[in-house]
Amino acid sequence: MKEESGVGVELRRDADGLALVGEGMVLRADFSRLLPRLRSDRLSRELLVRAARVRGVEAPTAVDATAGLGEDSLLLAAAGFSVRLYEKDQVIAALLRDALERASALPELADVVARMELLEEDSVEALPHLGFSPDVVLLDPMFPERTKSAAVKKKFQLLHHLERPCENEGELLDAALAARPRKIVIKRPPKGPVLAGVKPSYQVTGKAVRYDVIVPPRG
Repeated sequence: MKEESGVGVELRRDADGLALVGEGMVLRADFSRLLPRLRSDRLSRELLVRAARVRGVEAPTAVDATAGLGEDSLLLAAAGFSVRLYEKDQVIAALLRDALERASALPELADVVARMELLEEDSVEALPHLGFSPDVVLLDPMFPERTKSAAVKKKFQLLHHLERPCENEGELLDAALAARPRKIVIKRPPKGPVLAGVKPSYQVTGKAVRYDVIVPPRG
């Protein structure tokens, strides 16, 4: 089965599921390869889990406003969050939905992905009208483009055909604040600028990624 995406790449379905194919590369969302990172001894050390942790909440909720291929959401779900994922691009959403369906058939992942709900919508429009206040809103507006394409991971080269880095950071951050979360967790390059020029409350930094955490005033 083939589905044209209209941007020089195409969706193909084979025995292993749905994949995005183009420029000699194949991109498939596959949660099973993250299983080593989901072990309890490793999961608690994940930078994202550390950044998103909320104290005193037995059943935390999160909204991944820029879901992409869902790997960050999977980490949060494995850490006990119920996660609502928003992905506005139809092709990326199809890849993610296929990965969720395949993972639900695996005993070691079924309980985790059962806590993940995918919505094919624009989160900027949806966040102010959630109907509940999540504990965490996760933003990954995609890292800015590098001058040299070799600096961009291959799997994201195909995604850049479909979805560009965020052009209106202020609009995205305002939407996240409108959801009234306990905290907003923003994924950034280690030396990259803060989102929309807003200084975070604190940061969790690693070698390859940095999480800026904004804690809005409660009231």
